[in-house]
Formats: sequence, C-alpha cells, structure tokens
Amino acid sequence: MAVTLQDIAPADIEAESFRIIEAELGETSFDPLTFKLVQRVIHATGDFSFAENMRFAPGAIEAGIEAIRNGKNILTDVNMVAAGISKALLKKFGGEVICRVADPLVAEAAKTAIKTRSEMAISMTLNASIGIVAMGNAPTALVQAIRTTAKIQGQPPLLVGVPVGFVNAAESKALLVEQNNCYITSLGRKGGSPVAAAIINALIRLAAK
Repeated sequence: MAVTLQDIAPADIEAESFRIIEAELGETSFDPLTFKLVQRVIHATGDFSFAENMRFAPGAIEAGIEAIRNGKNILTDVNMVAAGISKALLKKFGGEVICRVADPLVAEAAKTAIKTRSEMAISMTLNASIGIVAMGNAPTALVQAIRTTAKIQGQPPLLVGVPVGFVNAAESKALLVEQNNCYITSLGRKGGSPVAAAIINALIRLAAK
C-alpha cells in the first residue's frame, strides 16, 4: 500500500494537529480553558484516552494562570519535565522553572532520610515562591507535595500530579483528588513527563492571552 504524506508547511503543523484533535474528539462537555489543556496533552501523547481520565479541581486552571501571571516559579520532580516547559514564555512573566533532583545536597539528604531524590527535592524547595508543582515521574514526589501543601496557610500552589507507572502512580493521584483542592491530574497509570510539561505549557499560553 502506498503511503501518502500530507503536504504542509512546518509553521502550520501544530495548528493542523490541533484541528485534527478537535475534529476527532467531537462534541465534549469541556469548558474552553479545560479543552485547551486536554487538547495539548493529547497533542503531546497521541492518546485520546486523556480526554476521559483527566481531572481538574474547581478553579485549578485559573489558579495556575494567576500564579504564572504573578511571576511565581514552577517546581518539577524531574529534569525531563523541566526540559519540556517553554521557559522563554514563562520568563516574560518573571517566573522560572526549578528542578533540584540532581542537586548534591538533595541527594545527600535523600540518602540520609532513605527517601527518593524527587521526594526530598520537593520537601526542601517547596516555599512561597512556588506557584505550581509539576510532577510527571515520581509518585513519592506527589505524595510529599500533598503533605507539604496541606500545611500551607493561605493560597496553596497548584499541584499538577501526573506520575506514570505501576507502583503507587494511580494511588498517589487518587490521594491527590481525595486530599487536595487545587490539582490537575490524570487518573490511573497513565501520565508522564510529557503530560506534565504539556499541561504547564498550556497554562503558560493561556496566561499570555
């Protein structure tokens, strides 16, 4: 069977991808902001099941947009999430992406406490300058973020918790929905760094509008 490639200019590929996603999704119950996030996650993964398993706390998207516009920083659990975020766009608001999983001080503290480095990095770095915590890899980091934000007075950071995997990934996300009131997540085993980065990039673009 002959393969026919679509003749399209490089600058038009993303827009055409989003058009295809919208057409294949058909009619949905998503509000415009939620649709933009789901659409970008599907674009990053090629997986339409995210339209079914993503969950959003009331006001979570608006909280993320506000945090970005206020110049808050974004803390990630692993470097892969940090690498996928559009830092140039974020910088226009004054915020930066922080990931300390490779920090020797974090590694030493994690070894002493018998914790994962991602978990310790969240524990040591989550402070008032952080507006969003984006986690796509480590369930331990998500659980730590849930526990830490529960102690914060006032407006807590948005937790984007989408760790992927088979050990405590689904459970940590279920815990997030149960115990936190400012989250974006994907239920079950699916998730990952590209999903976390896609959610953040969608929020940054919405903030820029």
